[in-house]
Amino acid sequence: MKTYASLWTLAAALMLPAAHAASPAHIVVQGERIFPESLTSAADGTVIVGSIAQRAIYRAPPSSALAVQWIKPGTDGMQSIFGVLADDASDTLWACSNSFGRPQQGAPPPHAMLYSFDLTTGAPKGHYAFPAAGSFCNDISIGPDGTAYATDTNNMEVVRLKKGASQLDEWVGNGAFGPRGGIVDGIVVLDGRVIVGTLATSKLFSVPIEADGNAGPVTEVTLDHPLARPDGIRRFGRNGLLLAEGGSGGRLSRVILNGNQGTVTTVQQGFPDGPVAVTVVGTTAYLLEGQLSSMMRRGPAADPAAKPKPFRATAVPVGEP
Repeated sequence: MKTYASLWTLAAALMLPAAHAASPAHIVVQGERIFPESLTSAADGTVIVGSIAQRAIYRAPPSSALAVQWIKPGTDGMQSIFGVLADDASDTLWACSNSFGRPQQGAPPPHAMLYSFDLTTGAPKGHYAFPAAGSFCNDISIGPDGTAYATDTNNMEVVRLKKGASQLDEWVGNGAFGPRGGIVDGIVVLDGRVIVGTLATSKLFSVPIEADGNAGPVTEVTLDHPLARPDGIRRFGRNGLLLAEGGSGGRLSRVILNGNQGTVTTVQQGFPDGPVAVTVVGTTAYLLEGQLSSMMRRGPAADPAAKPKPFRATAVPVGEP
């Protein structure tokens, strides 16, 4: 028995470098002034990052520590990229596109759009205009029937694109998530309902998906500990969430839901460059810092020699859901 145990110990030791190689400590986005707002991952471990400033989408192959430009600026008319979501079931990458910054003189700002691309090749599949004026597409989640749900930050509502539909429709809002300025942001479909986060008011809301596909009554989730500016949200297990929080020095948190009650646990803290999104590859979460406060500060009077730090997502072990 000792011999077998020794062999297993030796085998585990020999396998350890490969395990580390499969989960790089950081994924760096190649280039300058990326200012990412979201990232996602495919089933094979590919990690995809959207860029606000470069108006492009970047991709890191499985186990790679470098994300390089994949979908080029202006592809199919896309603007600044915010939320991104990989949907392996339909081989689709979903992306939120918005006009961000000053529009060209005399030109109306482009409409907020939900884009779809081929998840394998990056080829455009389609784009869908948000129905309400002044919309801002922030994040996306996919229901089990293939319906896409997206948050409209400015109008404090959720829109949807039914599978096979040609246009978005307003699904739920009308003050249910609070008044304008609350910043409806992260979204995830979880066990027959949609969970929505508000960044400015640091709340979570639960919206049942009724049998006919309509939204049920919106209920605020009661949390045992307060959140601190939750941004990106990703499902982690049947009743669990991972949240990128920009407040309290930056942290990754886990929320376990029991009905409309939530238990909050800090997974790791100390991310001062502004966590904006999280994704999971195997037993590793990647927490993306956007450095968006630096982007907001830079203007005509900014020092042209001053550069942000490299843009990266940091690996955080999370184990099995």
